[in-house]
Amino acid sequence: MERRYQADLDRWHVKKNRKPLVIRGSRQVGKSTLVRQFADAAGLMLFEVNLERQPQLAGAVKTLDPRKILREIEFICGKGAIRAGEALLFIDEIQGMPQMLQCLRYFYEELPELAVIAAGSLLEFALADHSFPMPVGRIEYFSMGPVTWEEFLKAKGELQLLELLETFQLCDDFPLSAHERLLDLMRDYLLVGGMPEAVQLHLDGEDWEQIFQTQEGILQTYRDDFSKYATGRSLVTLQRVVDYLGQGVGRKVKFVNIDASVQAREVKAVLDLILKAGVVLKAEHSHGNGIPLNAEINAKVFKLFCLDVGLYQRITRVKHLSDEEIRSVKFINGGALAEQFMAQQIHSLETPGRLPALHYWLREGGRGNAEIDFLLQVGTQVVPLEIKAGKSGTLKSLFQFMKEKKGTLACRFDLNPPSLQEASHVVEGEEVSFKLVSLPLYCVLQAERILR
Repeated sequence: MERRYQADLDRWHVKKNRKPLVIRGSRQVGKSTLVRQFADAAGLMLFEVNLERQPQLAGAVKTLDPRKILREIEFICGKGAIRAGEALLFIDEIQGMPQMLQCLRYFYEELPELAVIAAGSLLEFALADHSFPMPVGRIEYFSMGPVTWEEFLKAKGELQLLELLETFQLCDDFPLSAHERLLDLMRDYLLVGGMPEAVQLHLDGEDWEQIFQTQEGILQTYRDDFSKYATGRSLVTLQRVVDYLGQGVGRKVKFVNIDASVQAREVKAVLDLILKAGVVLKAEHSHGNGIPLNAEINAKVFKLFCLDVGLYQRITRVKHLSDEEIRSVKFINGGALAEQFMAQQIHSLETPGRLPALHYWLREGGRGNAEIDFLLQVGTQVVPLEIKAGKSGTLKSLFQFMKEKKGTLACRFDLNPPSLQEASHVVEGEEVSFKLVSLPLYCVLQAERILR
C-alpha cells in the first residue's frame, strides 16, 4: 500500500547536503517495506543487510571504516559493486549492532554521494547498554508510525470519500450517505488498526479472528523484544506498562497504578525507554496559554495511549466477534477508544523528522476538576479539542477552559455531521461565548485545515 512517507524520502534523496537517514519506529510499522518501495520507485539498486542476521559484519563495523563495511556487504548481497548515485544502502535492524550508528558518521564524511538509510526498532533499549560517541550533526532522523486513517481509506480504494475529506469546508453540505459510509469504515479501522500486516489481511478479505490473531502476534513480538534488552524487575515493569493500557488509556498516570511493587523512579525509567521506542504514546499537560504548547508543559502530569488502536483492542481482549456483531456492538470503553483513535491520528500529524508530541489540559483542585482531551495549535491559536464517543455529551470542561483562556474558537469531535455554531453559557457568573466547530471523528486529519 502507498504510505505518505514516500514523498519525504523523495525529498531526502535529492538534498544537496544529504546525510544518512535513520528511520525510527516500532517493529512492524512498515519501515523495511517503505525503503524497498522507495528504492524501486527511485530506480536505485538496493543493497540490504539485516544486522540481527549478519553477525559476520561485526568485525568490519568495529574498524569504523565505511569502505571495509561496503566490501563485506557487497559479498553478502552478491549484486556486485555498490556505486554511489546508482545504489541505496539499507541497514535494517541497526539495533542488532548499535556501533553501526557511529559508522554512519564516516559514511557521511567519506562517502557523501552514497545514499544510506538505516532502520531499527527499540533502538533506545540497545543504546542504553552501549557507550560511544553518537554522530551528532552527521545523520538525520525520521519517525514512522502505523498506517493512518486516511492511508487506510486510500488502501481500500475509497478515493471519492478521501477527496471529500480533503476538500470539505464548513460552508459545504456534507452528504449524509458519505457520513454514514465513513462511520462504517471508521468502525473497521478501530478494530483493524494501522499495523500494515493487519491492514493487508483486511484488504485481502480475511475474517476478524485472523486479523485479531495477527495483532496478538505483533504484541507478543514486542514482549519478546523486551526480553532481549531488559531482565528481572525491569522486564516485569515493561510488561505491566503495556498491560496497564487496557484500562489506563486516556487517564492521568499514577506510577503506583502501573507497578505498585517498585519505586516510582524505576517505573519512570522504564516508561521513558518505552516512550522513546514508540511503543507507547504520551500526552503531556500544557497550560495552553499560547504557543508553543511545549513551553508550558508539566512533565509530571501526563496520560498514555497505545501505539495503535488495533493493538489497544487486543490488549483489552476484544475477540470472537462475527461481522454482524462488529456492525452493532457498542463497546463499554467507547470514550477511551475514541480518544485512542484521536491520539494516534494527531500524533501522526507531526513532520516525520521530529519526535511527535501530544498535549492536553487538566485542572485539579479547589475550583473543581476539568479536562480538555487534546490541545491543537492552529496558526497562532491554541484550540481545545473535546472528544465524544457518541452523538451527544456535556461541554462543561470546554466552557471552563474557554473562560479561563479567553478563547474564541473550540472544536468538538463526535459522531455527528460537521457543523459550526455559536456556543454560549454562563460560567461562575460570567457569560462565555465562542465559535464551536463540531466535526465527526473521521475528520481528525483535516481538522487543522478546516479550523484555519
